[in-house]
Amino acid sequence: LEEEKRRGITIDLGFAFLNVDGVRFGFVDVPGHEKFVRNMLAGVGGIDVVLFVVAADESIKPQTREHFDICRLLGISRGIIAITKSDKVSSDELDTVRLEIEEFVRDSFLENAPAIAVSARSGAGIEELKQELQRSARAVSSRDEQRHFRLPIDRAFAMKGFGTVVTGTLVAGTLGVEDEVQLYPTQKRARVRGLHSGGQQVARAVAGQRTAANLAGIDIADVKRGMVLAAPGIFQPSSRLDASITLLPSARSLKNRARVHLHQGTAESVAEIIFLDGAAEHSAGETAFAQFKLDEAALVLPGDRFILRQLSPVETIGGGRILDTRPARHRRDAAGVKTFLETLERGNNEESLLALTEASPRGLTCTETVSRTGWIKSDIRAAASKLAQSRRLRIVGDLNSPDFALVSVSVFAESLATIRKAIDAFHAANPLLPGIPKQELRGRAGNSRAEIFETALEDLLKSRAIFISGDLVQRAGREIALSPDETRAKELIEREFANAGLAVPSFAVVLAKLPVESRRAQKILQILLREKVLVKVADDLVFHQMAVKGLRETLAKYRKERGTRLPIGTFKELTGVSRKYAIPLLEYLDREHLTRRVGDERVIL
Repeated sequence: LEEEKRRGITIDLGFAFLNVDGVRFGFVDVPGHEKFVRNMLAGVGGIDVVLFVVAADESIKPQTREHFDICRLLGISRGIIAITKSDKVSSDELDTVRLEIEEFVRDSFLENAPAIAVSARSGAGIEELKQELQRSARAVSSRDEQRHFRLPIDRAFAMKGFGTVVTGTLVAGTLGVEDEVQLYPTQKRARVRGLHSGGQQVARAVAGQRTAANLAGIDIADVKRGMVLAAPGIFQPSSRLDASITLLPSARSLKNRARVHLHQGTAESVAEIIFLDGAAEHSAGETAFAQFKLDEAALVLPGDRFILRQLSPVETIGGGRILDTRPARHRRDAAGVKTFLETLERGNNEESLLALTEASPRGLTCTETVSRTGWIKSDIRAAASKLAQSRRLRIVGDLNSPDFALVSVSVFAESLATIRKAIDAFHAANPLLPGIPKQELRGRAGNSRAEIFETALEDLLKSRAIFISGDLVQRAGREIALSPDETRAKELIEREFANAGLAVPSFAVVLAKLPVESRRAQKILQILLREKVLVKVADDLVFHQMAVKGLRETLAKYRKERGTRLPIGTFKELTGVSRKYAIPLLEYLDREHLTRRVGDERVIL
């Protein structure tokens, strides 16, 4: 940048590449000046080795200390110290600087790191530095290429003839040409038109590489530093996060509800911090669990490290690790939150998955588990299978399908109990009804997922606790017991309709003759309909089964003697009913496939 050349300092991120004996290095040059630490934080995420630069003629400066704190908070485990401008000091002064650096990095990840004096002007120490870089690179663990890919964007620009280009360090997974990607947090989708890594065109970039992606379908105006390219349809941006934080020994006390700058990957957001232990504030050097309320949603995953900077004056005060990206709004000092977060922080996959499912009353689908953990499906299946074998987790559906769900044993047992209780309550309130419709039962049984509800019903059916007939669910072994009045009413209803033939009375007329109130009479009518003693032809028209049987026989005789054509007038003469009954009866016969309407006539089938 012109301003960098004029002022002689790094202001924004710079990038370069180097090949040393088969190892390709991608350098991210980050600003050292205190005013540009926010730019430095956008570049330091995702690095494998820190090349820690101390000028021989200046030694340890305030920004050196801040950068060092940031590297430790981000969990960087390997580095090399380069003492630059060694040609500008005497050998005694250089030895003094070495001693100061040695004291400065004691008890840190750089304690035993090689410290190499170099000069850009004379070239002294450059070859030795290259060899140390190569040794460090070969000792670094490779990043997992099987993870879902994520590319935090540190630079975006438009190239004439190519369109939008974004760059960053691929922190996980792989990315190939023609892959579909999603831009978070906007959720816009794009296609990878081309890839560059290490200054060369590549077909596929892998975790750990500096990567430039040419995107089709995304305008440059839609992209900015801090966004993330990731696998489409998998993750959900988060504006609320649970985390473990550690304040630097040099930091000021941090008050509950304070607003801070939160830096993660290449993103920066202002966040309100809420301590989950009920403390009004935490002092320098302390560690605590906290919840962040972000001003802008961001794509982060459990395990991601972050840096905290004071809102004003802007200085680094601490950092930590994300534990939960979809937390509830906790009450401060709520029981169980500390244990839950400790499990997510220190537990293995099985312990973490169990904690997440136990904290999810509706269970977790496979897709939700991926979004909540960042794991690939094979890891989820492995952990779920072990938990299911030890009877600590219930798998709903086929574990080898993409649609399975997970629910804790305690939540599933509670679902079973709730369903049984809802069935019993329905029977108590509706003694004359055989069972409760499934949809109504699900509504009464709480907000469990459809697949968990169905699996619970299957368990109850297998254990013979319930009986299911069509859409109705009832307690097993239950029979409808009618009182003497109800039995007499049932007999009266059946006799009235049997005597009426096809000229049936309205139900209101029948009700007036019954020894029970209207509500109970309606339920007795439903019993007769279920037993198929009565047949419902229309909403307000019911016939006795013998009348319907007689009608069928009349039609069969007519077809044999006079053919298949049946005008409405002829049907009225055959049955002796008015149009009020004739039309609903003919429509019923159509539904039963005994007749078919052709114009104004019917054809007997």
